[in-house]
Amino acid sequence: MKYFILAKEAIRRFWRRTHLNQIIILLLSLSILIGLAYFAYLASAANVESLKEGLSQSTVIYDKDEDEASKISANRIEGVSIDKVPSNLQNAIIAIEDHRFKEHKGFDVQGIMRAVFLNLKSGRISAGGSTITQQLTKVALLSPERTFKRKLEELFLAVEMEKTYSKDEILEMYMNQVYFGSGAYGVQNASRKYFGKDVENITLSEAATLAGIINRPTALDPNNNYDGAMKRRDVVLGQMKKYNMISDQQYQDAVAEKIVLNDKGGDPLKGKYPYYVDAVINEAINLYGYTQDELLTKGYKIYTEMDQNLQSSLEKVYENNSLFPVSSDGTLAQSGAVLLDPSSGGLRALVGGRGDHTFRAYNRATQLTAQPGSVMKPLAVYIPALETGYTVQSKLKDEADLSYDGYQPKNYNNQYLGEVPMYKAVEDSLNVPAVWLLNEIGLNKGIDSVTRFGLPLQDKDKNLSLALGGTRSGYSPKQMAEAYAVFANGGQRVQSHIITKIVGPTGNFEVEVKPKKTRVTDRKTAEQMTSMLLNVVESGTGRNAQINGYTIAGKTGSTQLPYEDIKEGTKDQWFVGYTPNLVGAVWLGYDITDRNHYLKGKSGDTVVPVFRAIMSGALPHVEKMSFETKSINQHLQEQQQDNISIKEKFDKFDEKMIKEAEKWKEKLEKGKGNLKKFEEKLKDIYNKYRH
Repeated sequence: MKYFILAKEAIRRFWRRTHLNQIIILLLSLSILIGLAYFAYLASAANVESLKEGLSQSTVIYDKDEDEASKISANRIEGVSIDKVPSNLQNAIIAIEDHRFKEHKGFDVQGIMRAVFLNLKSGRISAGGSTITQQLTKVALLSPERTFKRKLEELFLAVEMEKTYSKDEILEMYMNQVYFGSGAYGVQNASRKYFGKDVENITLSEAATLAGIINRPTALDPNNNYDGAMKRRDVVLGQMKKYNMISDQQYQDAVAEKIVLNDKGGDPLKGKYPYYVDAVINEAINLYGYTQDELLTKGYKIYTEMDQNLQSSLEKVYENNSLFPVSSDGTLAQSGAVLLDPSSGGLRALVGGRGDHTFRAYNRATQLTAQPGSVMKPLAVYIPALETGYTVQSKLKDEADLSYDGYQPKNYNNQYLGEVPMYKAVEDSLNVPAVWLLNEIGLNKGIDSVTRFGLPLQDKDKNLSLALGGTRSGYSPKQMAEAYAVFANGGQRVQSHIITKIVGPTGNFEVEVKPKKTRVTDRKTAEQMTSMLLNVVESGTGRNAQINGYTIAGKTGSTQLPYEDIKEGTKDQWFVGYTPNLVGAVWLGYDITDRNHYLKGKSGDTVVPVFRAIMSGALPHVEKMSFETKSINQHLQEQQQDNISIKEKFDKFDEKMIKEAEKWKEKLEKGKGNLKKFEEKLKDIYNKYRH
């Protein structure tokens, strides 16, 4: 205890001698000043001058050529000037949200102190104390998070905005930006949504109702909570009376008024290319951290990979009901499709469903999780086999009784040839040779290959049924198009994407996309695979995809029904095909498959014609290119021609040799006669010599 007291005294003397109190206060003050300077710098650097122009415009979607393609205008149909907003609505908003709005310079010290006290008492950020100007900075320039850092940013930006804009301009921007529930942003949308009239025609009671919704737009939506909205309306009217904005009689009349709801808001979210726009919003949210509210309210410029010609032609295909199966009860067979540029990874067009479109509903082009069936075979089996040393002519077993620990694959036609060359197994989409080959090269090689192609697998997918696409993991047309783009792109996979850049409402570049590129396999292997997939369209299961004047490679796929007694039918059907510069992937099926809702017939007769229609509409808008490789059929035909040519050469050579032999025979016969004469002459000379 003695040593503790001595140590305490020594520390106290040192503290006094070195003036640590003053140093700590100085450091704290300096830190605060640096922090304030930092936030002041952020506020001054923000381009608030262009904010009003940005908020008066819709979020615009641009295509690959940077031409305007679509608009998102859910936050405001056009926005309204403050002159068209009744003074009662302006006053109602000021009374309930910021009654000192006309007096402060962007922030209200009284409001802030009150909020700080409530936050300290609760131990968290529960009260904002925000002015209308601060709320505008939050919805227009900042993220919606509730932190002290964001609160400081909000405060400094509010001061900067007050220097740039008048009170009327700030209030106008706020009224056109704020959310009123039920998908209605801005006072004009809200007035049409709830009362079926333009905002300039609303009553005092209706104005108070709208102002009351702002604080809790979901909870106080009068469509869902009429009584709560009316109680809040009365609070707003009370505040207006308190601040002498209305008389006692006006208050009494407004409280007594029965609010009649009349929805004439329509669907302001519905614009051109709805499924593509949905995918744009989803990508911005999921990959780049934006919120739906931000994207629908801040007037962004979003540049994409869309080709409007391809998008329009794809949508026309999906409007043609005759191309799609019809169920007995009228339930739509659903489908999703994408068109992708293999060299850039850009999604040129997509449609995510059939029937009426709902904003940000399930998008089967990008969000589908369906088993891929036989379109998995090239990725899981044939590419790794070619890499291992197999060739397109390699013989594969095709026997009915092949079994692997109880797993016994069957060919769809129940026919078996004993053995087939690899290209024939691909062309006719035979199951048994694919499973046999995966087992031969090793399952791990197949798993590695599928992963390289960008398709995730679960542990339960890692078995030999992977060869036939029998996975628990499902994939979308977008994922399958990206995978098959590797073949068109010489073995390189480019990350598929929609957005190329995002420009904020103040003109700042917030996102610039550089898609990741990955070498999946070498060019020679990719070309060998393309040679076999060209056969699929020329003479195999995808022959109905042929288009005059174009060469297409591709693969069919289908998945089995879970009902053993239904022999002729499939659950999912796929076709993924490509030219050198355009990849198309199509899925066809029902959202819920049962005994009455399934696909009848083979994929070659059902989904392939849909693919053909899609490519027939798209290819005229794309530069025509030819594959550097030829189909196996062409190779075999050329080889046959070469063999014929060689035989003909040998035949001509034989004929020439026979003629030459006959000439030599004649010469030889003549030579024999001459030789006999010479022999007789020699005999005469010899006889003369003897005598």
